[in-house]
Amino acid sequence: MTTRSVTVNGNCSYRRTGHDPESAVLRLARLTGREREVLLLLGTGLGNRELARELGIAERTVKAHIANIVEKIGQRTRTQAAIVSALAHDALCADRACTRHRMTEPAPEQRIRAA
Repeated sequence: MTTRSVTVNGNCSYRRTGHDPESAVLRLARLTGREREVLLLLGTGLGNRELARELGIAERTVKAHIANIVEKIGQRTRTQAAIVSALAHDALCADRACTRHRMTEPAPEQRIRAA
């Protein structure tokens, strides 16, 4: 039987693994406008075919954009890029009426103080 390691001492898994997806948020300025649009949609969980349909471009072009995005923001996979998209939604989405902008929770230390 395999046992899971439990983080008892509070070590952050980001710190332990050396991979912090939020560091990619700092690299968003490297993206073109179209790449930012593709990244934002990638965070919705759509597949390449659906992304292509939504953007009115070829599926092959979507794949090229995703490859460029992954490289430019320093990630290894499409899934990691999608996580960055979710973390950076406010930076990527220009629609101020978007309900996601209101979903942002306060930082943990702010929640503690508010309680």
